[in-house]
Amino acid sequence: METTVVLLRLGQYIGAVLLFGVPLFFAFRMPMSDAAAERWPRTTLLVAAVATVLAALANLVVQTAVMAGSLTDALKPESLSYVAFGTGLGVGFLVRAAMALLAAVLLLSPKPGRGGWIALTVVGAVLSASLAWTGHGAATEGAGRWPHLIADVVHALAAGLWLGSLVALFLMLRTRHGHAAGASVTHAALEGFSGLGTLAVVLLTITGLVNSAYLIGLSRLGSLLTTPYGVLLVLKLVLFAGMLALAASNRFVLTPHLGSALEDEQARPLALRRLRRSLALETVLAAMLLLIVAIMGTQAPPAAMM
Repeated sequence: METTVVLLRLGQYIGAVLLFGVPLFFAFRMPMSDAAAERWPRTTLLVAAVATVLAALANLVVQTAVMAGSLTDALKPESLSYVAFGTGLGVGFLVRAAMALLAAVLLLSPKPGRGGWIALTVVGAVLSASLAWTGHGAATEGAGRWPHLIADVVHALAAGLWLGSLVALFLMLRTRHGHAAGASVTHAALEGFSGLGTLAVVLLTITGLVNSAYLIGLSRLGSLLTTPYGVLLVLKLVLFAGMLALAASNRFVLTPHLGSALEDEQARPLALRRLRRSLALETVLAAMLLLIVAIMGTQAPPAAMM
């Protein structure tokens, strides 16, 4: 059952990242004349939307089974309706499924345009924010409940901003030929992303510290590695550091190199290959990080083990 929960959580995290970060990237960091010509985002996002609907609803059933004691009891209307409408956890699953379904409808429109991408970004933002109600932050009680939930919401949005834009850049590089015009658009998109990436990192760092204060606390830092949650957190931070190193290389080394090679027929393909390789590795690290986060969601944090 726990493996199923982890996989369902991972599917929803990936869906949230794609359905928020990719539309945001196309709405604000791509020329509309070029974004309209891109075909892969709509297909990729439609698959992500449908998968997120299914994962959210399946997670609702599985969570009900955990609370009711068995899958048979979970499928009883009274059990399912209680969890779905009577708990913040259930409402979070329903909101996520509804937003993913709405995203699928928007993606089926003939021409997205900037307005369509902005609408998808808003839907993806609500979907991503709903993750806070199915995470550890929702269990915080008292005066710290809302500050913790808000930190979780901002953390989810910042992750979607960074990781979704990363996926958009990686797939854009894979689907483009190495001609000068395509490389120029890619270079402009990479430069445009740098500001968003910096904002995302700052927000992730601040909200990560806030979450750690609630879930771990300064007094328990010394014994962090004695708990499964603590070990996973350290692994998450290592992956985060690796992504930061690659992002810094992309911004300060590889992107300027591409800019200087735009008109050079020999240097341009090499610059593009290096960027593809770096973005591919960063995307792999991002996927591993999301898996770690999905597992962490099933573990009790040190603060809950007092």
